[in-house]
Amino acid sequence: MASPFSGAVQLTDLDDFIAPSQDCIKPVKVDKKLGSSGAKIYIEDDGNYFQVSADGGTRKLEKAKISLDDCLACSGCVTSAETVLITQQSHEELRKVLDANKTAAPGQQRLVVISVSPQSQASLAVRFQLNPTDTARKLTAFFKRIGAHYVFDTAFSRNFSLLESQREFVRRFRGQAGSQQALPVLTSACPGWICYAEKTHGRALLPHISTARSPQQVMGALVKDFFAQQQHLTPDKIYHVAVMPCHDKKLEASRPDFFSQEHQTRDVDCVITTGEVLKLLEEEGVSLSALEPAALDSLCSTVSDQEPTSHRGGGSGGYLEHVFRYAARELFGIHVTEVTYRPLRNKDLQEVTLEREGQVLLHFAAAYGFRNIQNLVQKLKRGRCPYHYVEVMACPAGRCRWRGPPRDPRCQHPRRDGTLARPPLLQAA
Repeated sequence: MASPFSGAVQLTDLDDFIAPSQDCIKPVKVDKKLGSSGAKIYIEDDGNYFQVSADGGTRKLEKAKISLDDCLACSGCVTSAETVLITQQSHEELRKVLDANKTAAPGQQRLVVISVSPQSQASLAVRFQLNPTDTARKLTAFFKRIGAHYVFDTAFSRNFSLLESQREFVRRFRGQAGSQQALPVLTSACPGWICYAEKTHGRALLPHISTARSPQQVMGALVKDFFAQQQHLTPDKIYHVAVMPCHDKKLEASRPDFFSQEHQTRDVDCVITTGEVLKLLEEEGVSLSALEPAALDSLCSTVSDQEPTSHRGGGSGGYLEHVFRYAARELFGIHVTEVTYRPLRNKDLQEVTLEREGQVLLHFAAAYGFRNIQNLVQKLKRGRCPYHYVEVMACPAGRCRWRGPPRDPRCQHPRRDGTLARPPLLQAA
C-alpha cells in the first residue's frame, strides 16, 4: 500500500512522534442509532473491529481516518503540529492537479498559482549558489515548465500583514486603559506557536494574540479573491500552492478559518516545503542553476517585475522591527533609524526598548523556541509580563529552515507532559 505521506520528507531522531509511515487512525467510527445501546465491540485477530448488536448480528466498523483538521482540534494522541501530514498537503497532490490539467478539456482546467516565500527562496539560493533575483526567476521558469500558470512572491503579501500588525498594535496600545488584555500583543504568524497556545493555554493567551493574518493566508485571500476577479474566475477554479520553509504551514492552510463555504475551497489549497521543491527538481531531472530565468509575475500589474520584492526586518518576518518603528513614530513622534536588540538569558530571547528622558515608552521582545515561550507564558499568567509586544516563533533562532535545507538541529517542541523534545529533522530525501 502506498504511503499517504510526502516522499520528500525523511525523519530522524524520532521521540514522541508518530512516524509518517504509520497511518494515524481513530480506532473506530461508530454510528449511534436508536436501539443499539446494548451493542458490544470486539476486535478480530486481523485488527478489524466488529459491532455485535443485542440480537446477535455483527457489523464491521469503518476505520475513521484522522484529517489535518482533526489534528488541530486534538489534545490527545497528537503531540506536535508536524506529526501527521495528509495527502492533500504534498508535492504529489500538486502533481495530480498538474497531470489532470494536461488531459482536461480547456474549460475544466484549474488555474495553478504558486506563491513562494522569501525564506524558501533564500534556502534554494544557498543550495544552488545563486543570487536572490536569479533564484526567483529560475523558480518561476521551473514551475511554469511543469504546468503552473503564475508564480508570485509572498513578500508582497507580507507587506499587508506587516501594515495590519502595525495598525493593530497602535490601536490596542491606545486602548489599553479600557482593557487589561489589550497588551502585550503576541504575534500570530507562526502556526506551531498558535497550535500550542490554543491547545495548551486557550483563553489565557488568545486575547493577546494578534488578529493579523500571516503572509501565507493574506496571499491566499488575494489570490482567491482579488486575482480570481482579475481572471474572471470563481475561487474554486484556482489551485493555489504555497512554498514555505515550515511544515506547520500545512496545518495553518487547513484551518477551517480559511475555508470558503460558498465556493467550497481553501485560500491555500496546498503547501509544499523547500525540501519538496528539491524533490520536484530531482523528479524532473533538472538543476535549478541550469534553468533559463523567466520574467517574474506581478499580482497587481500586467507588467512583470524584474526584481523580487524585499523589505527590512529579520529572518522571522520583521514584525518586531516594523511595528516598533511605526509605533515610535505614530505614538511618540520619534523616528527610529536603528533597532538595537539586547540579549537576555540566551540569544533567542532579546528585547528592544524606546526611552525618552529615562522613561521607557515602548518595551518589545523577541521570544524564539519553546523554552523562552514557556517562560513568557508563565509571566503573562502571573501578570508580570513587562512587554507591550512580543514576536513569538516556535523554532529557536526564529523562523529557521530545519524543515528544508539547511536544517537546524536546535529546534524543539513540547511533549504532552510539558517537557521539551527535539522534533524530527526533515530534509530532502
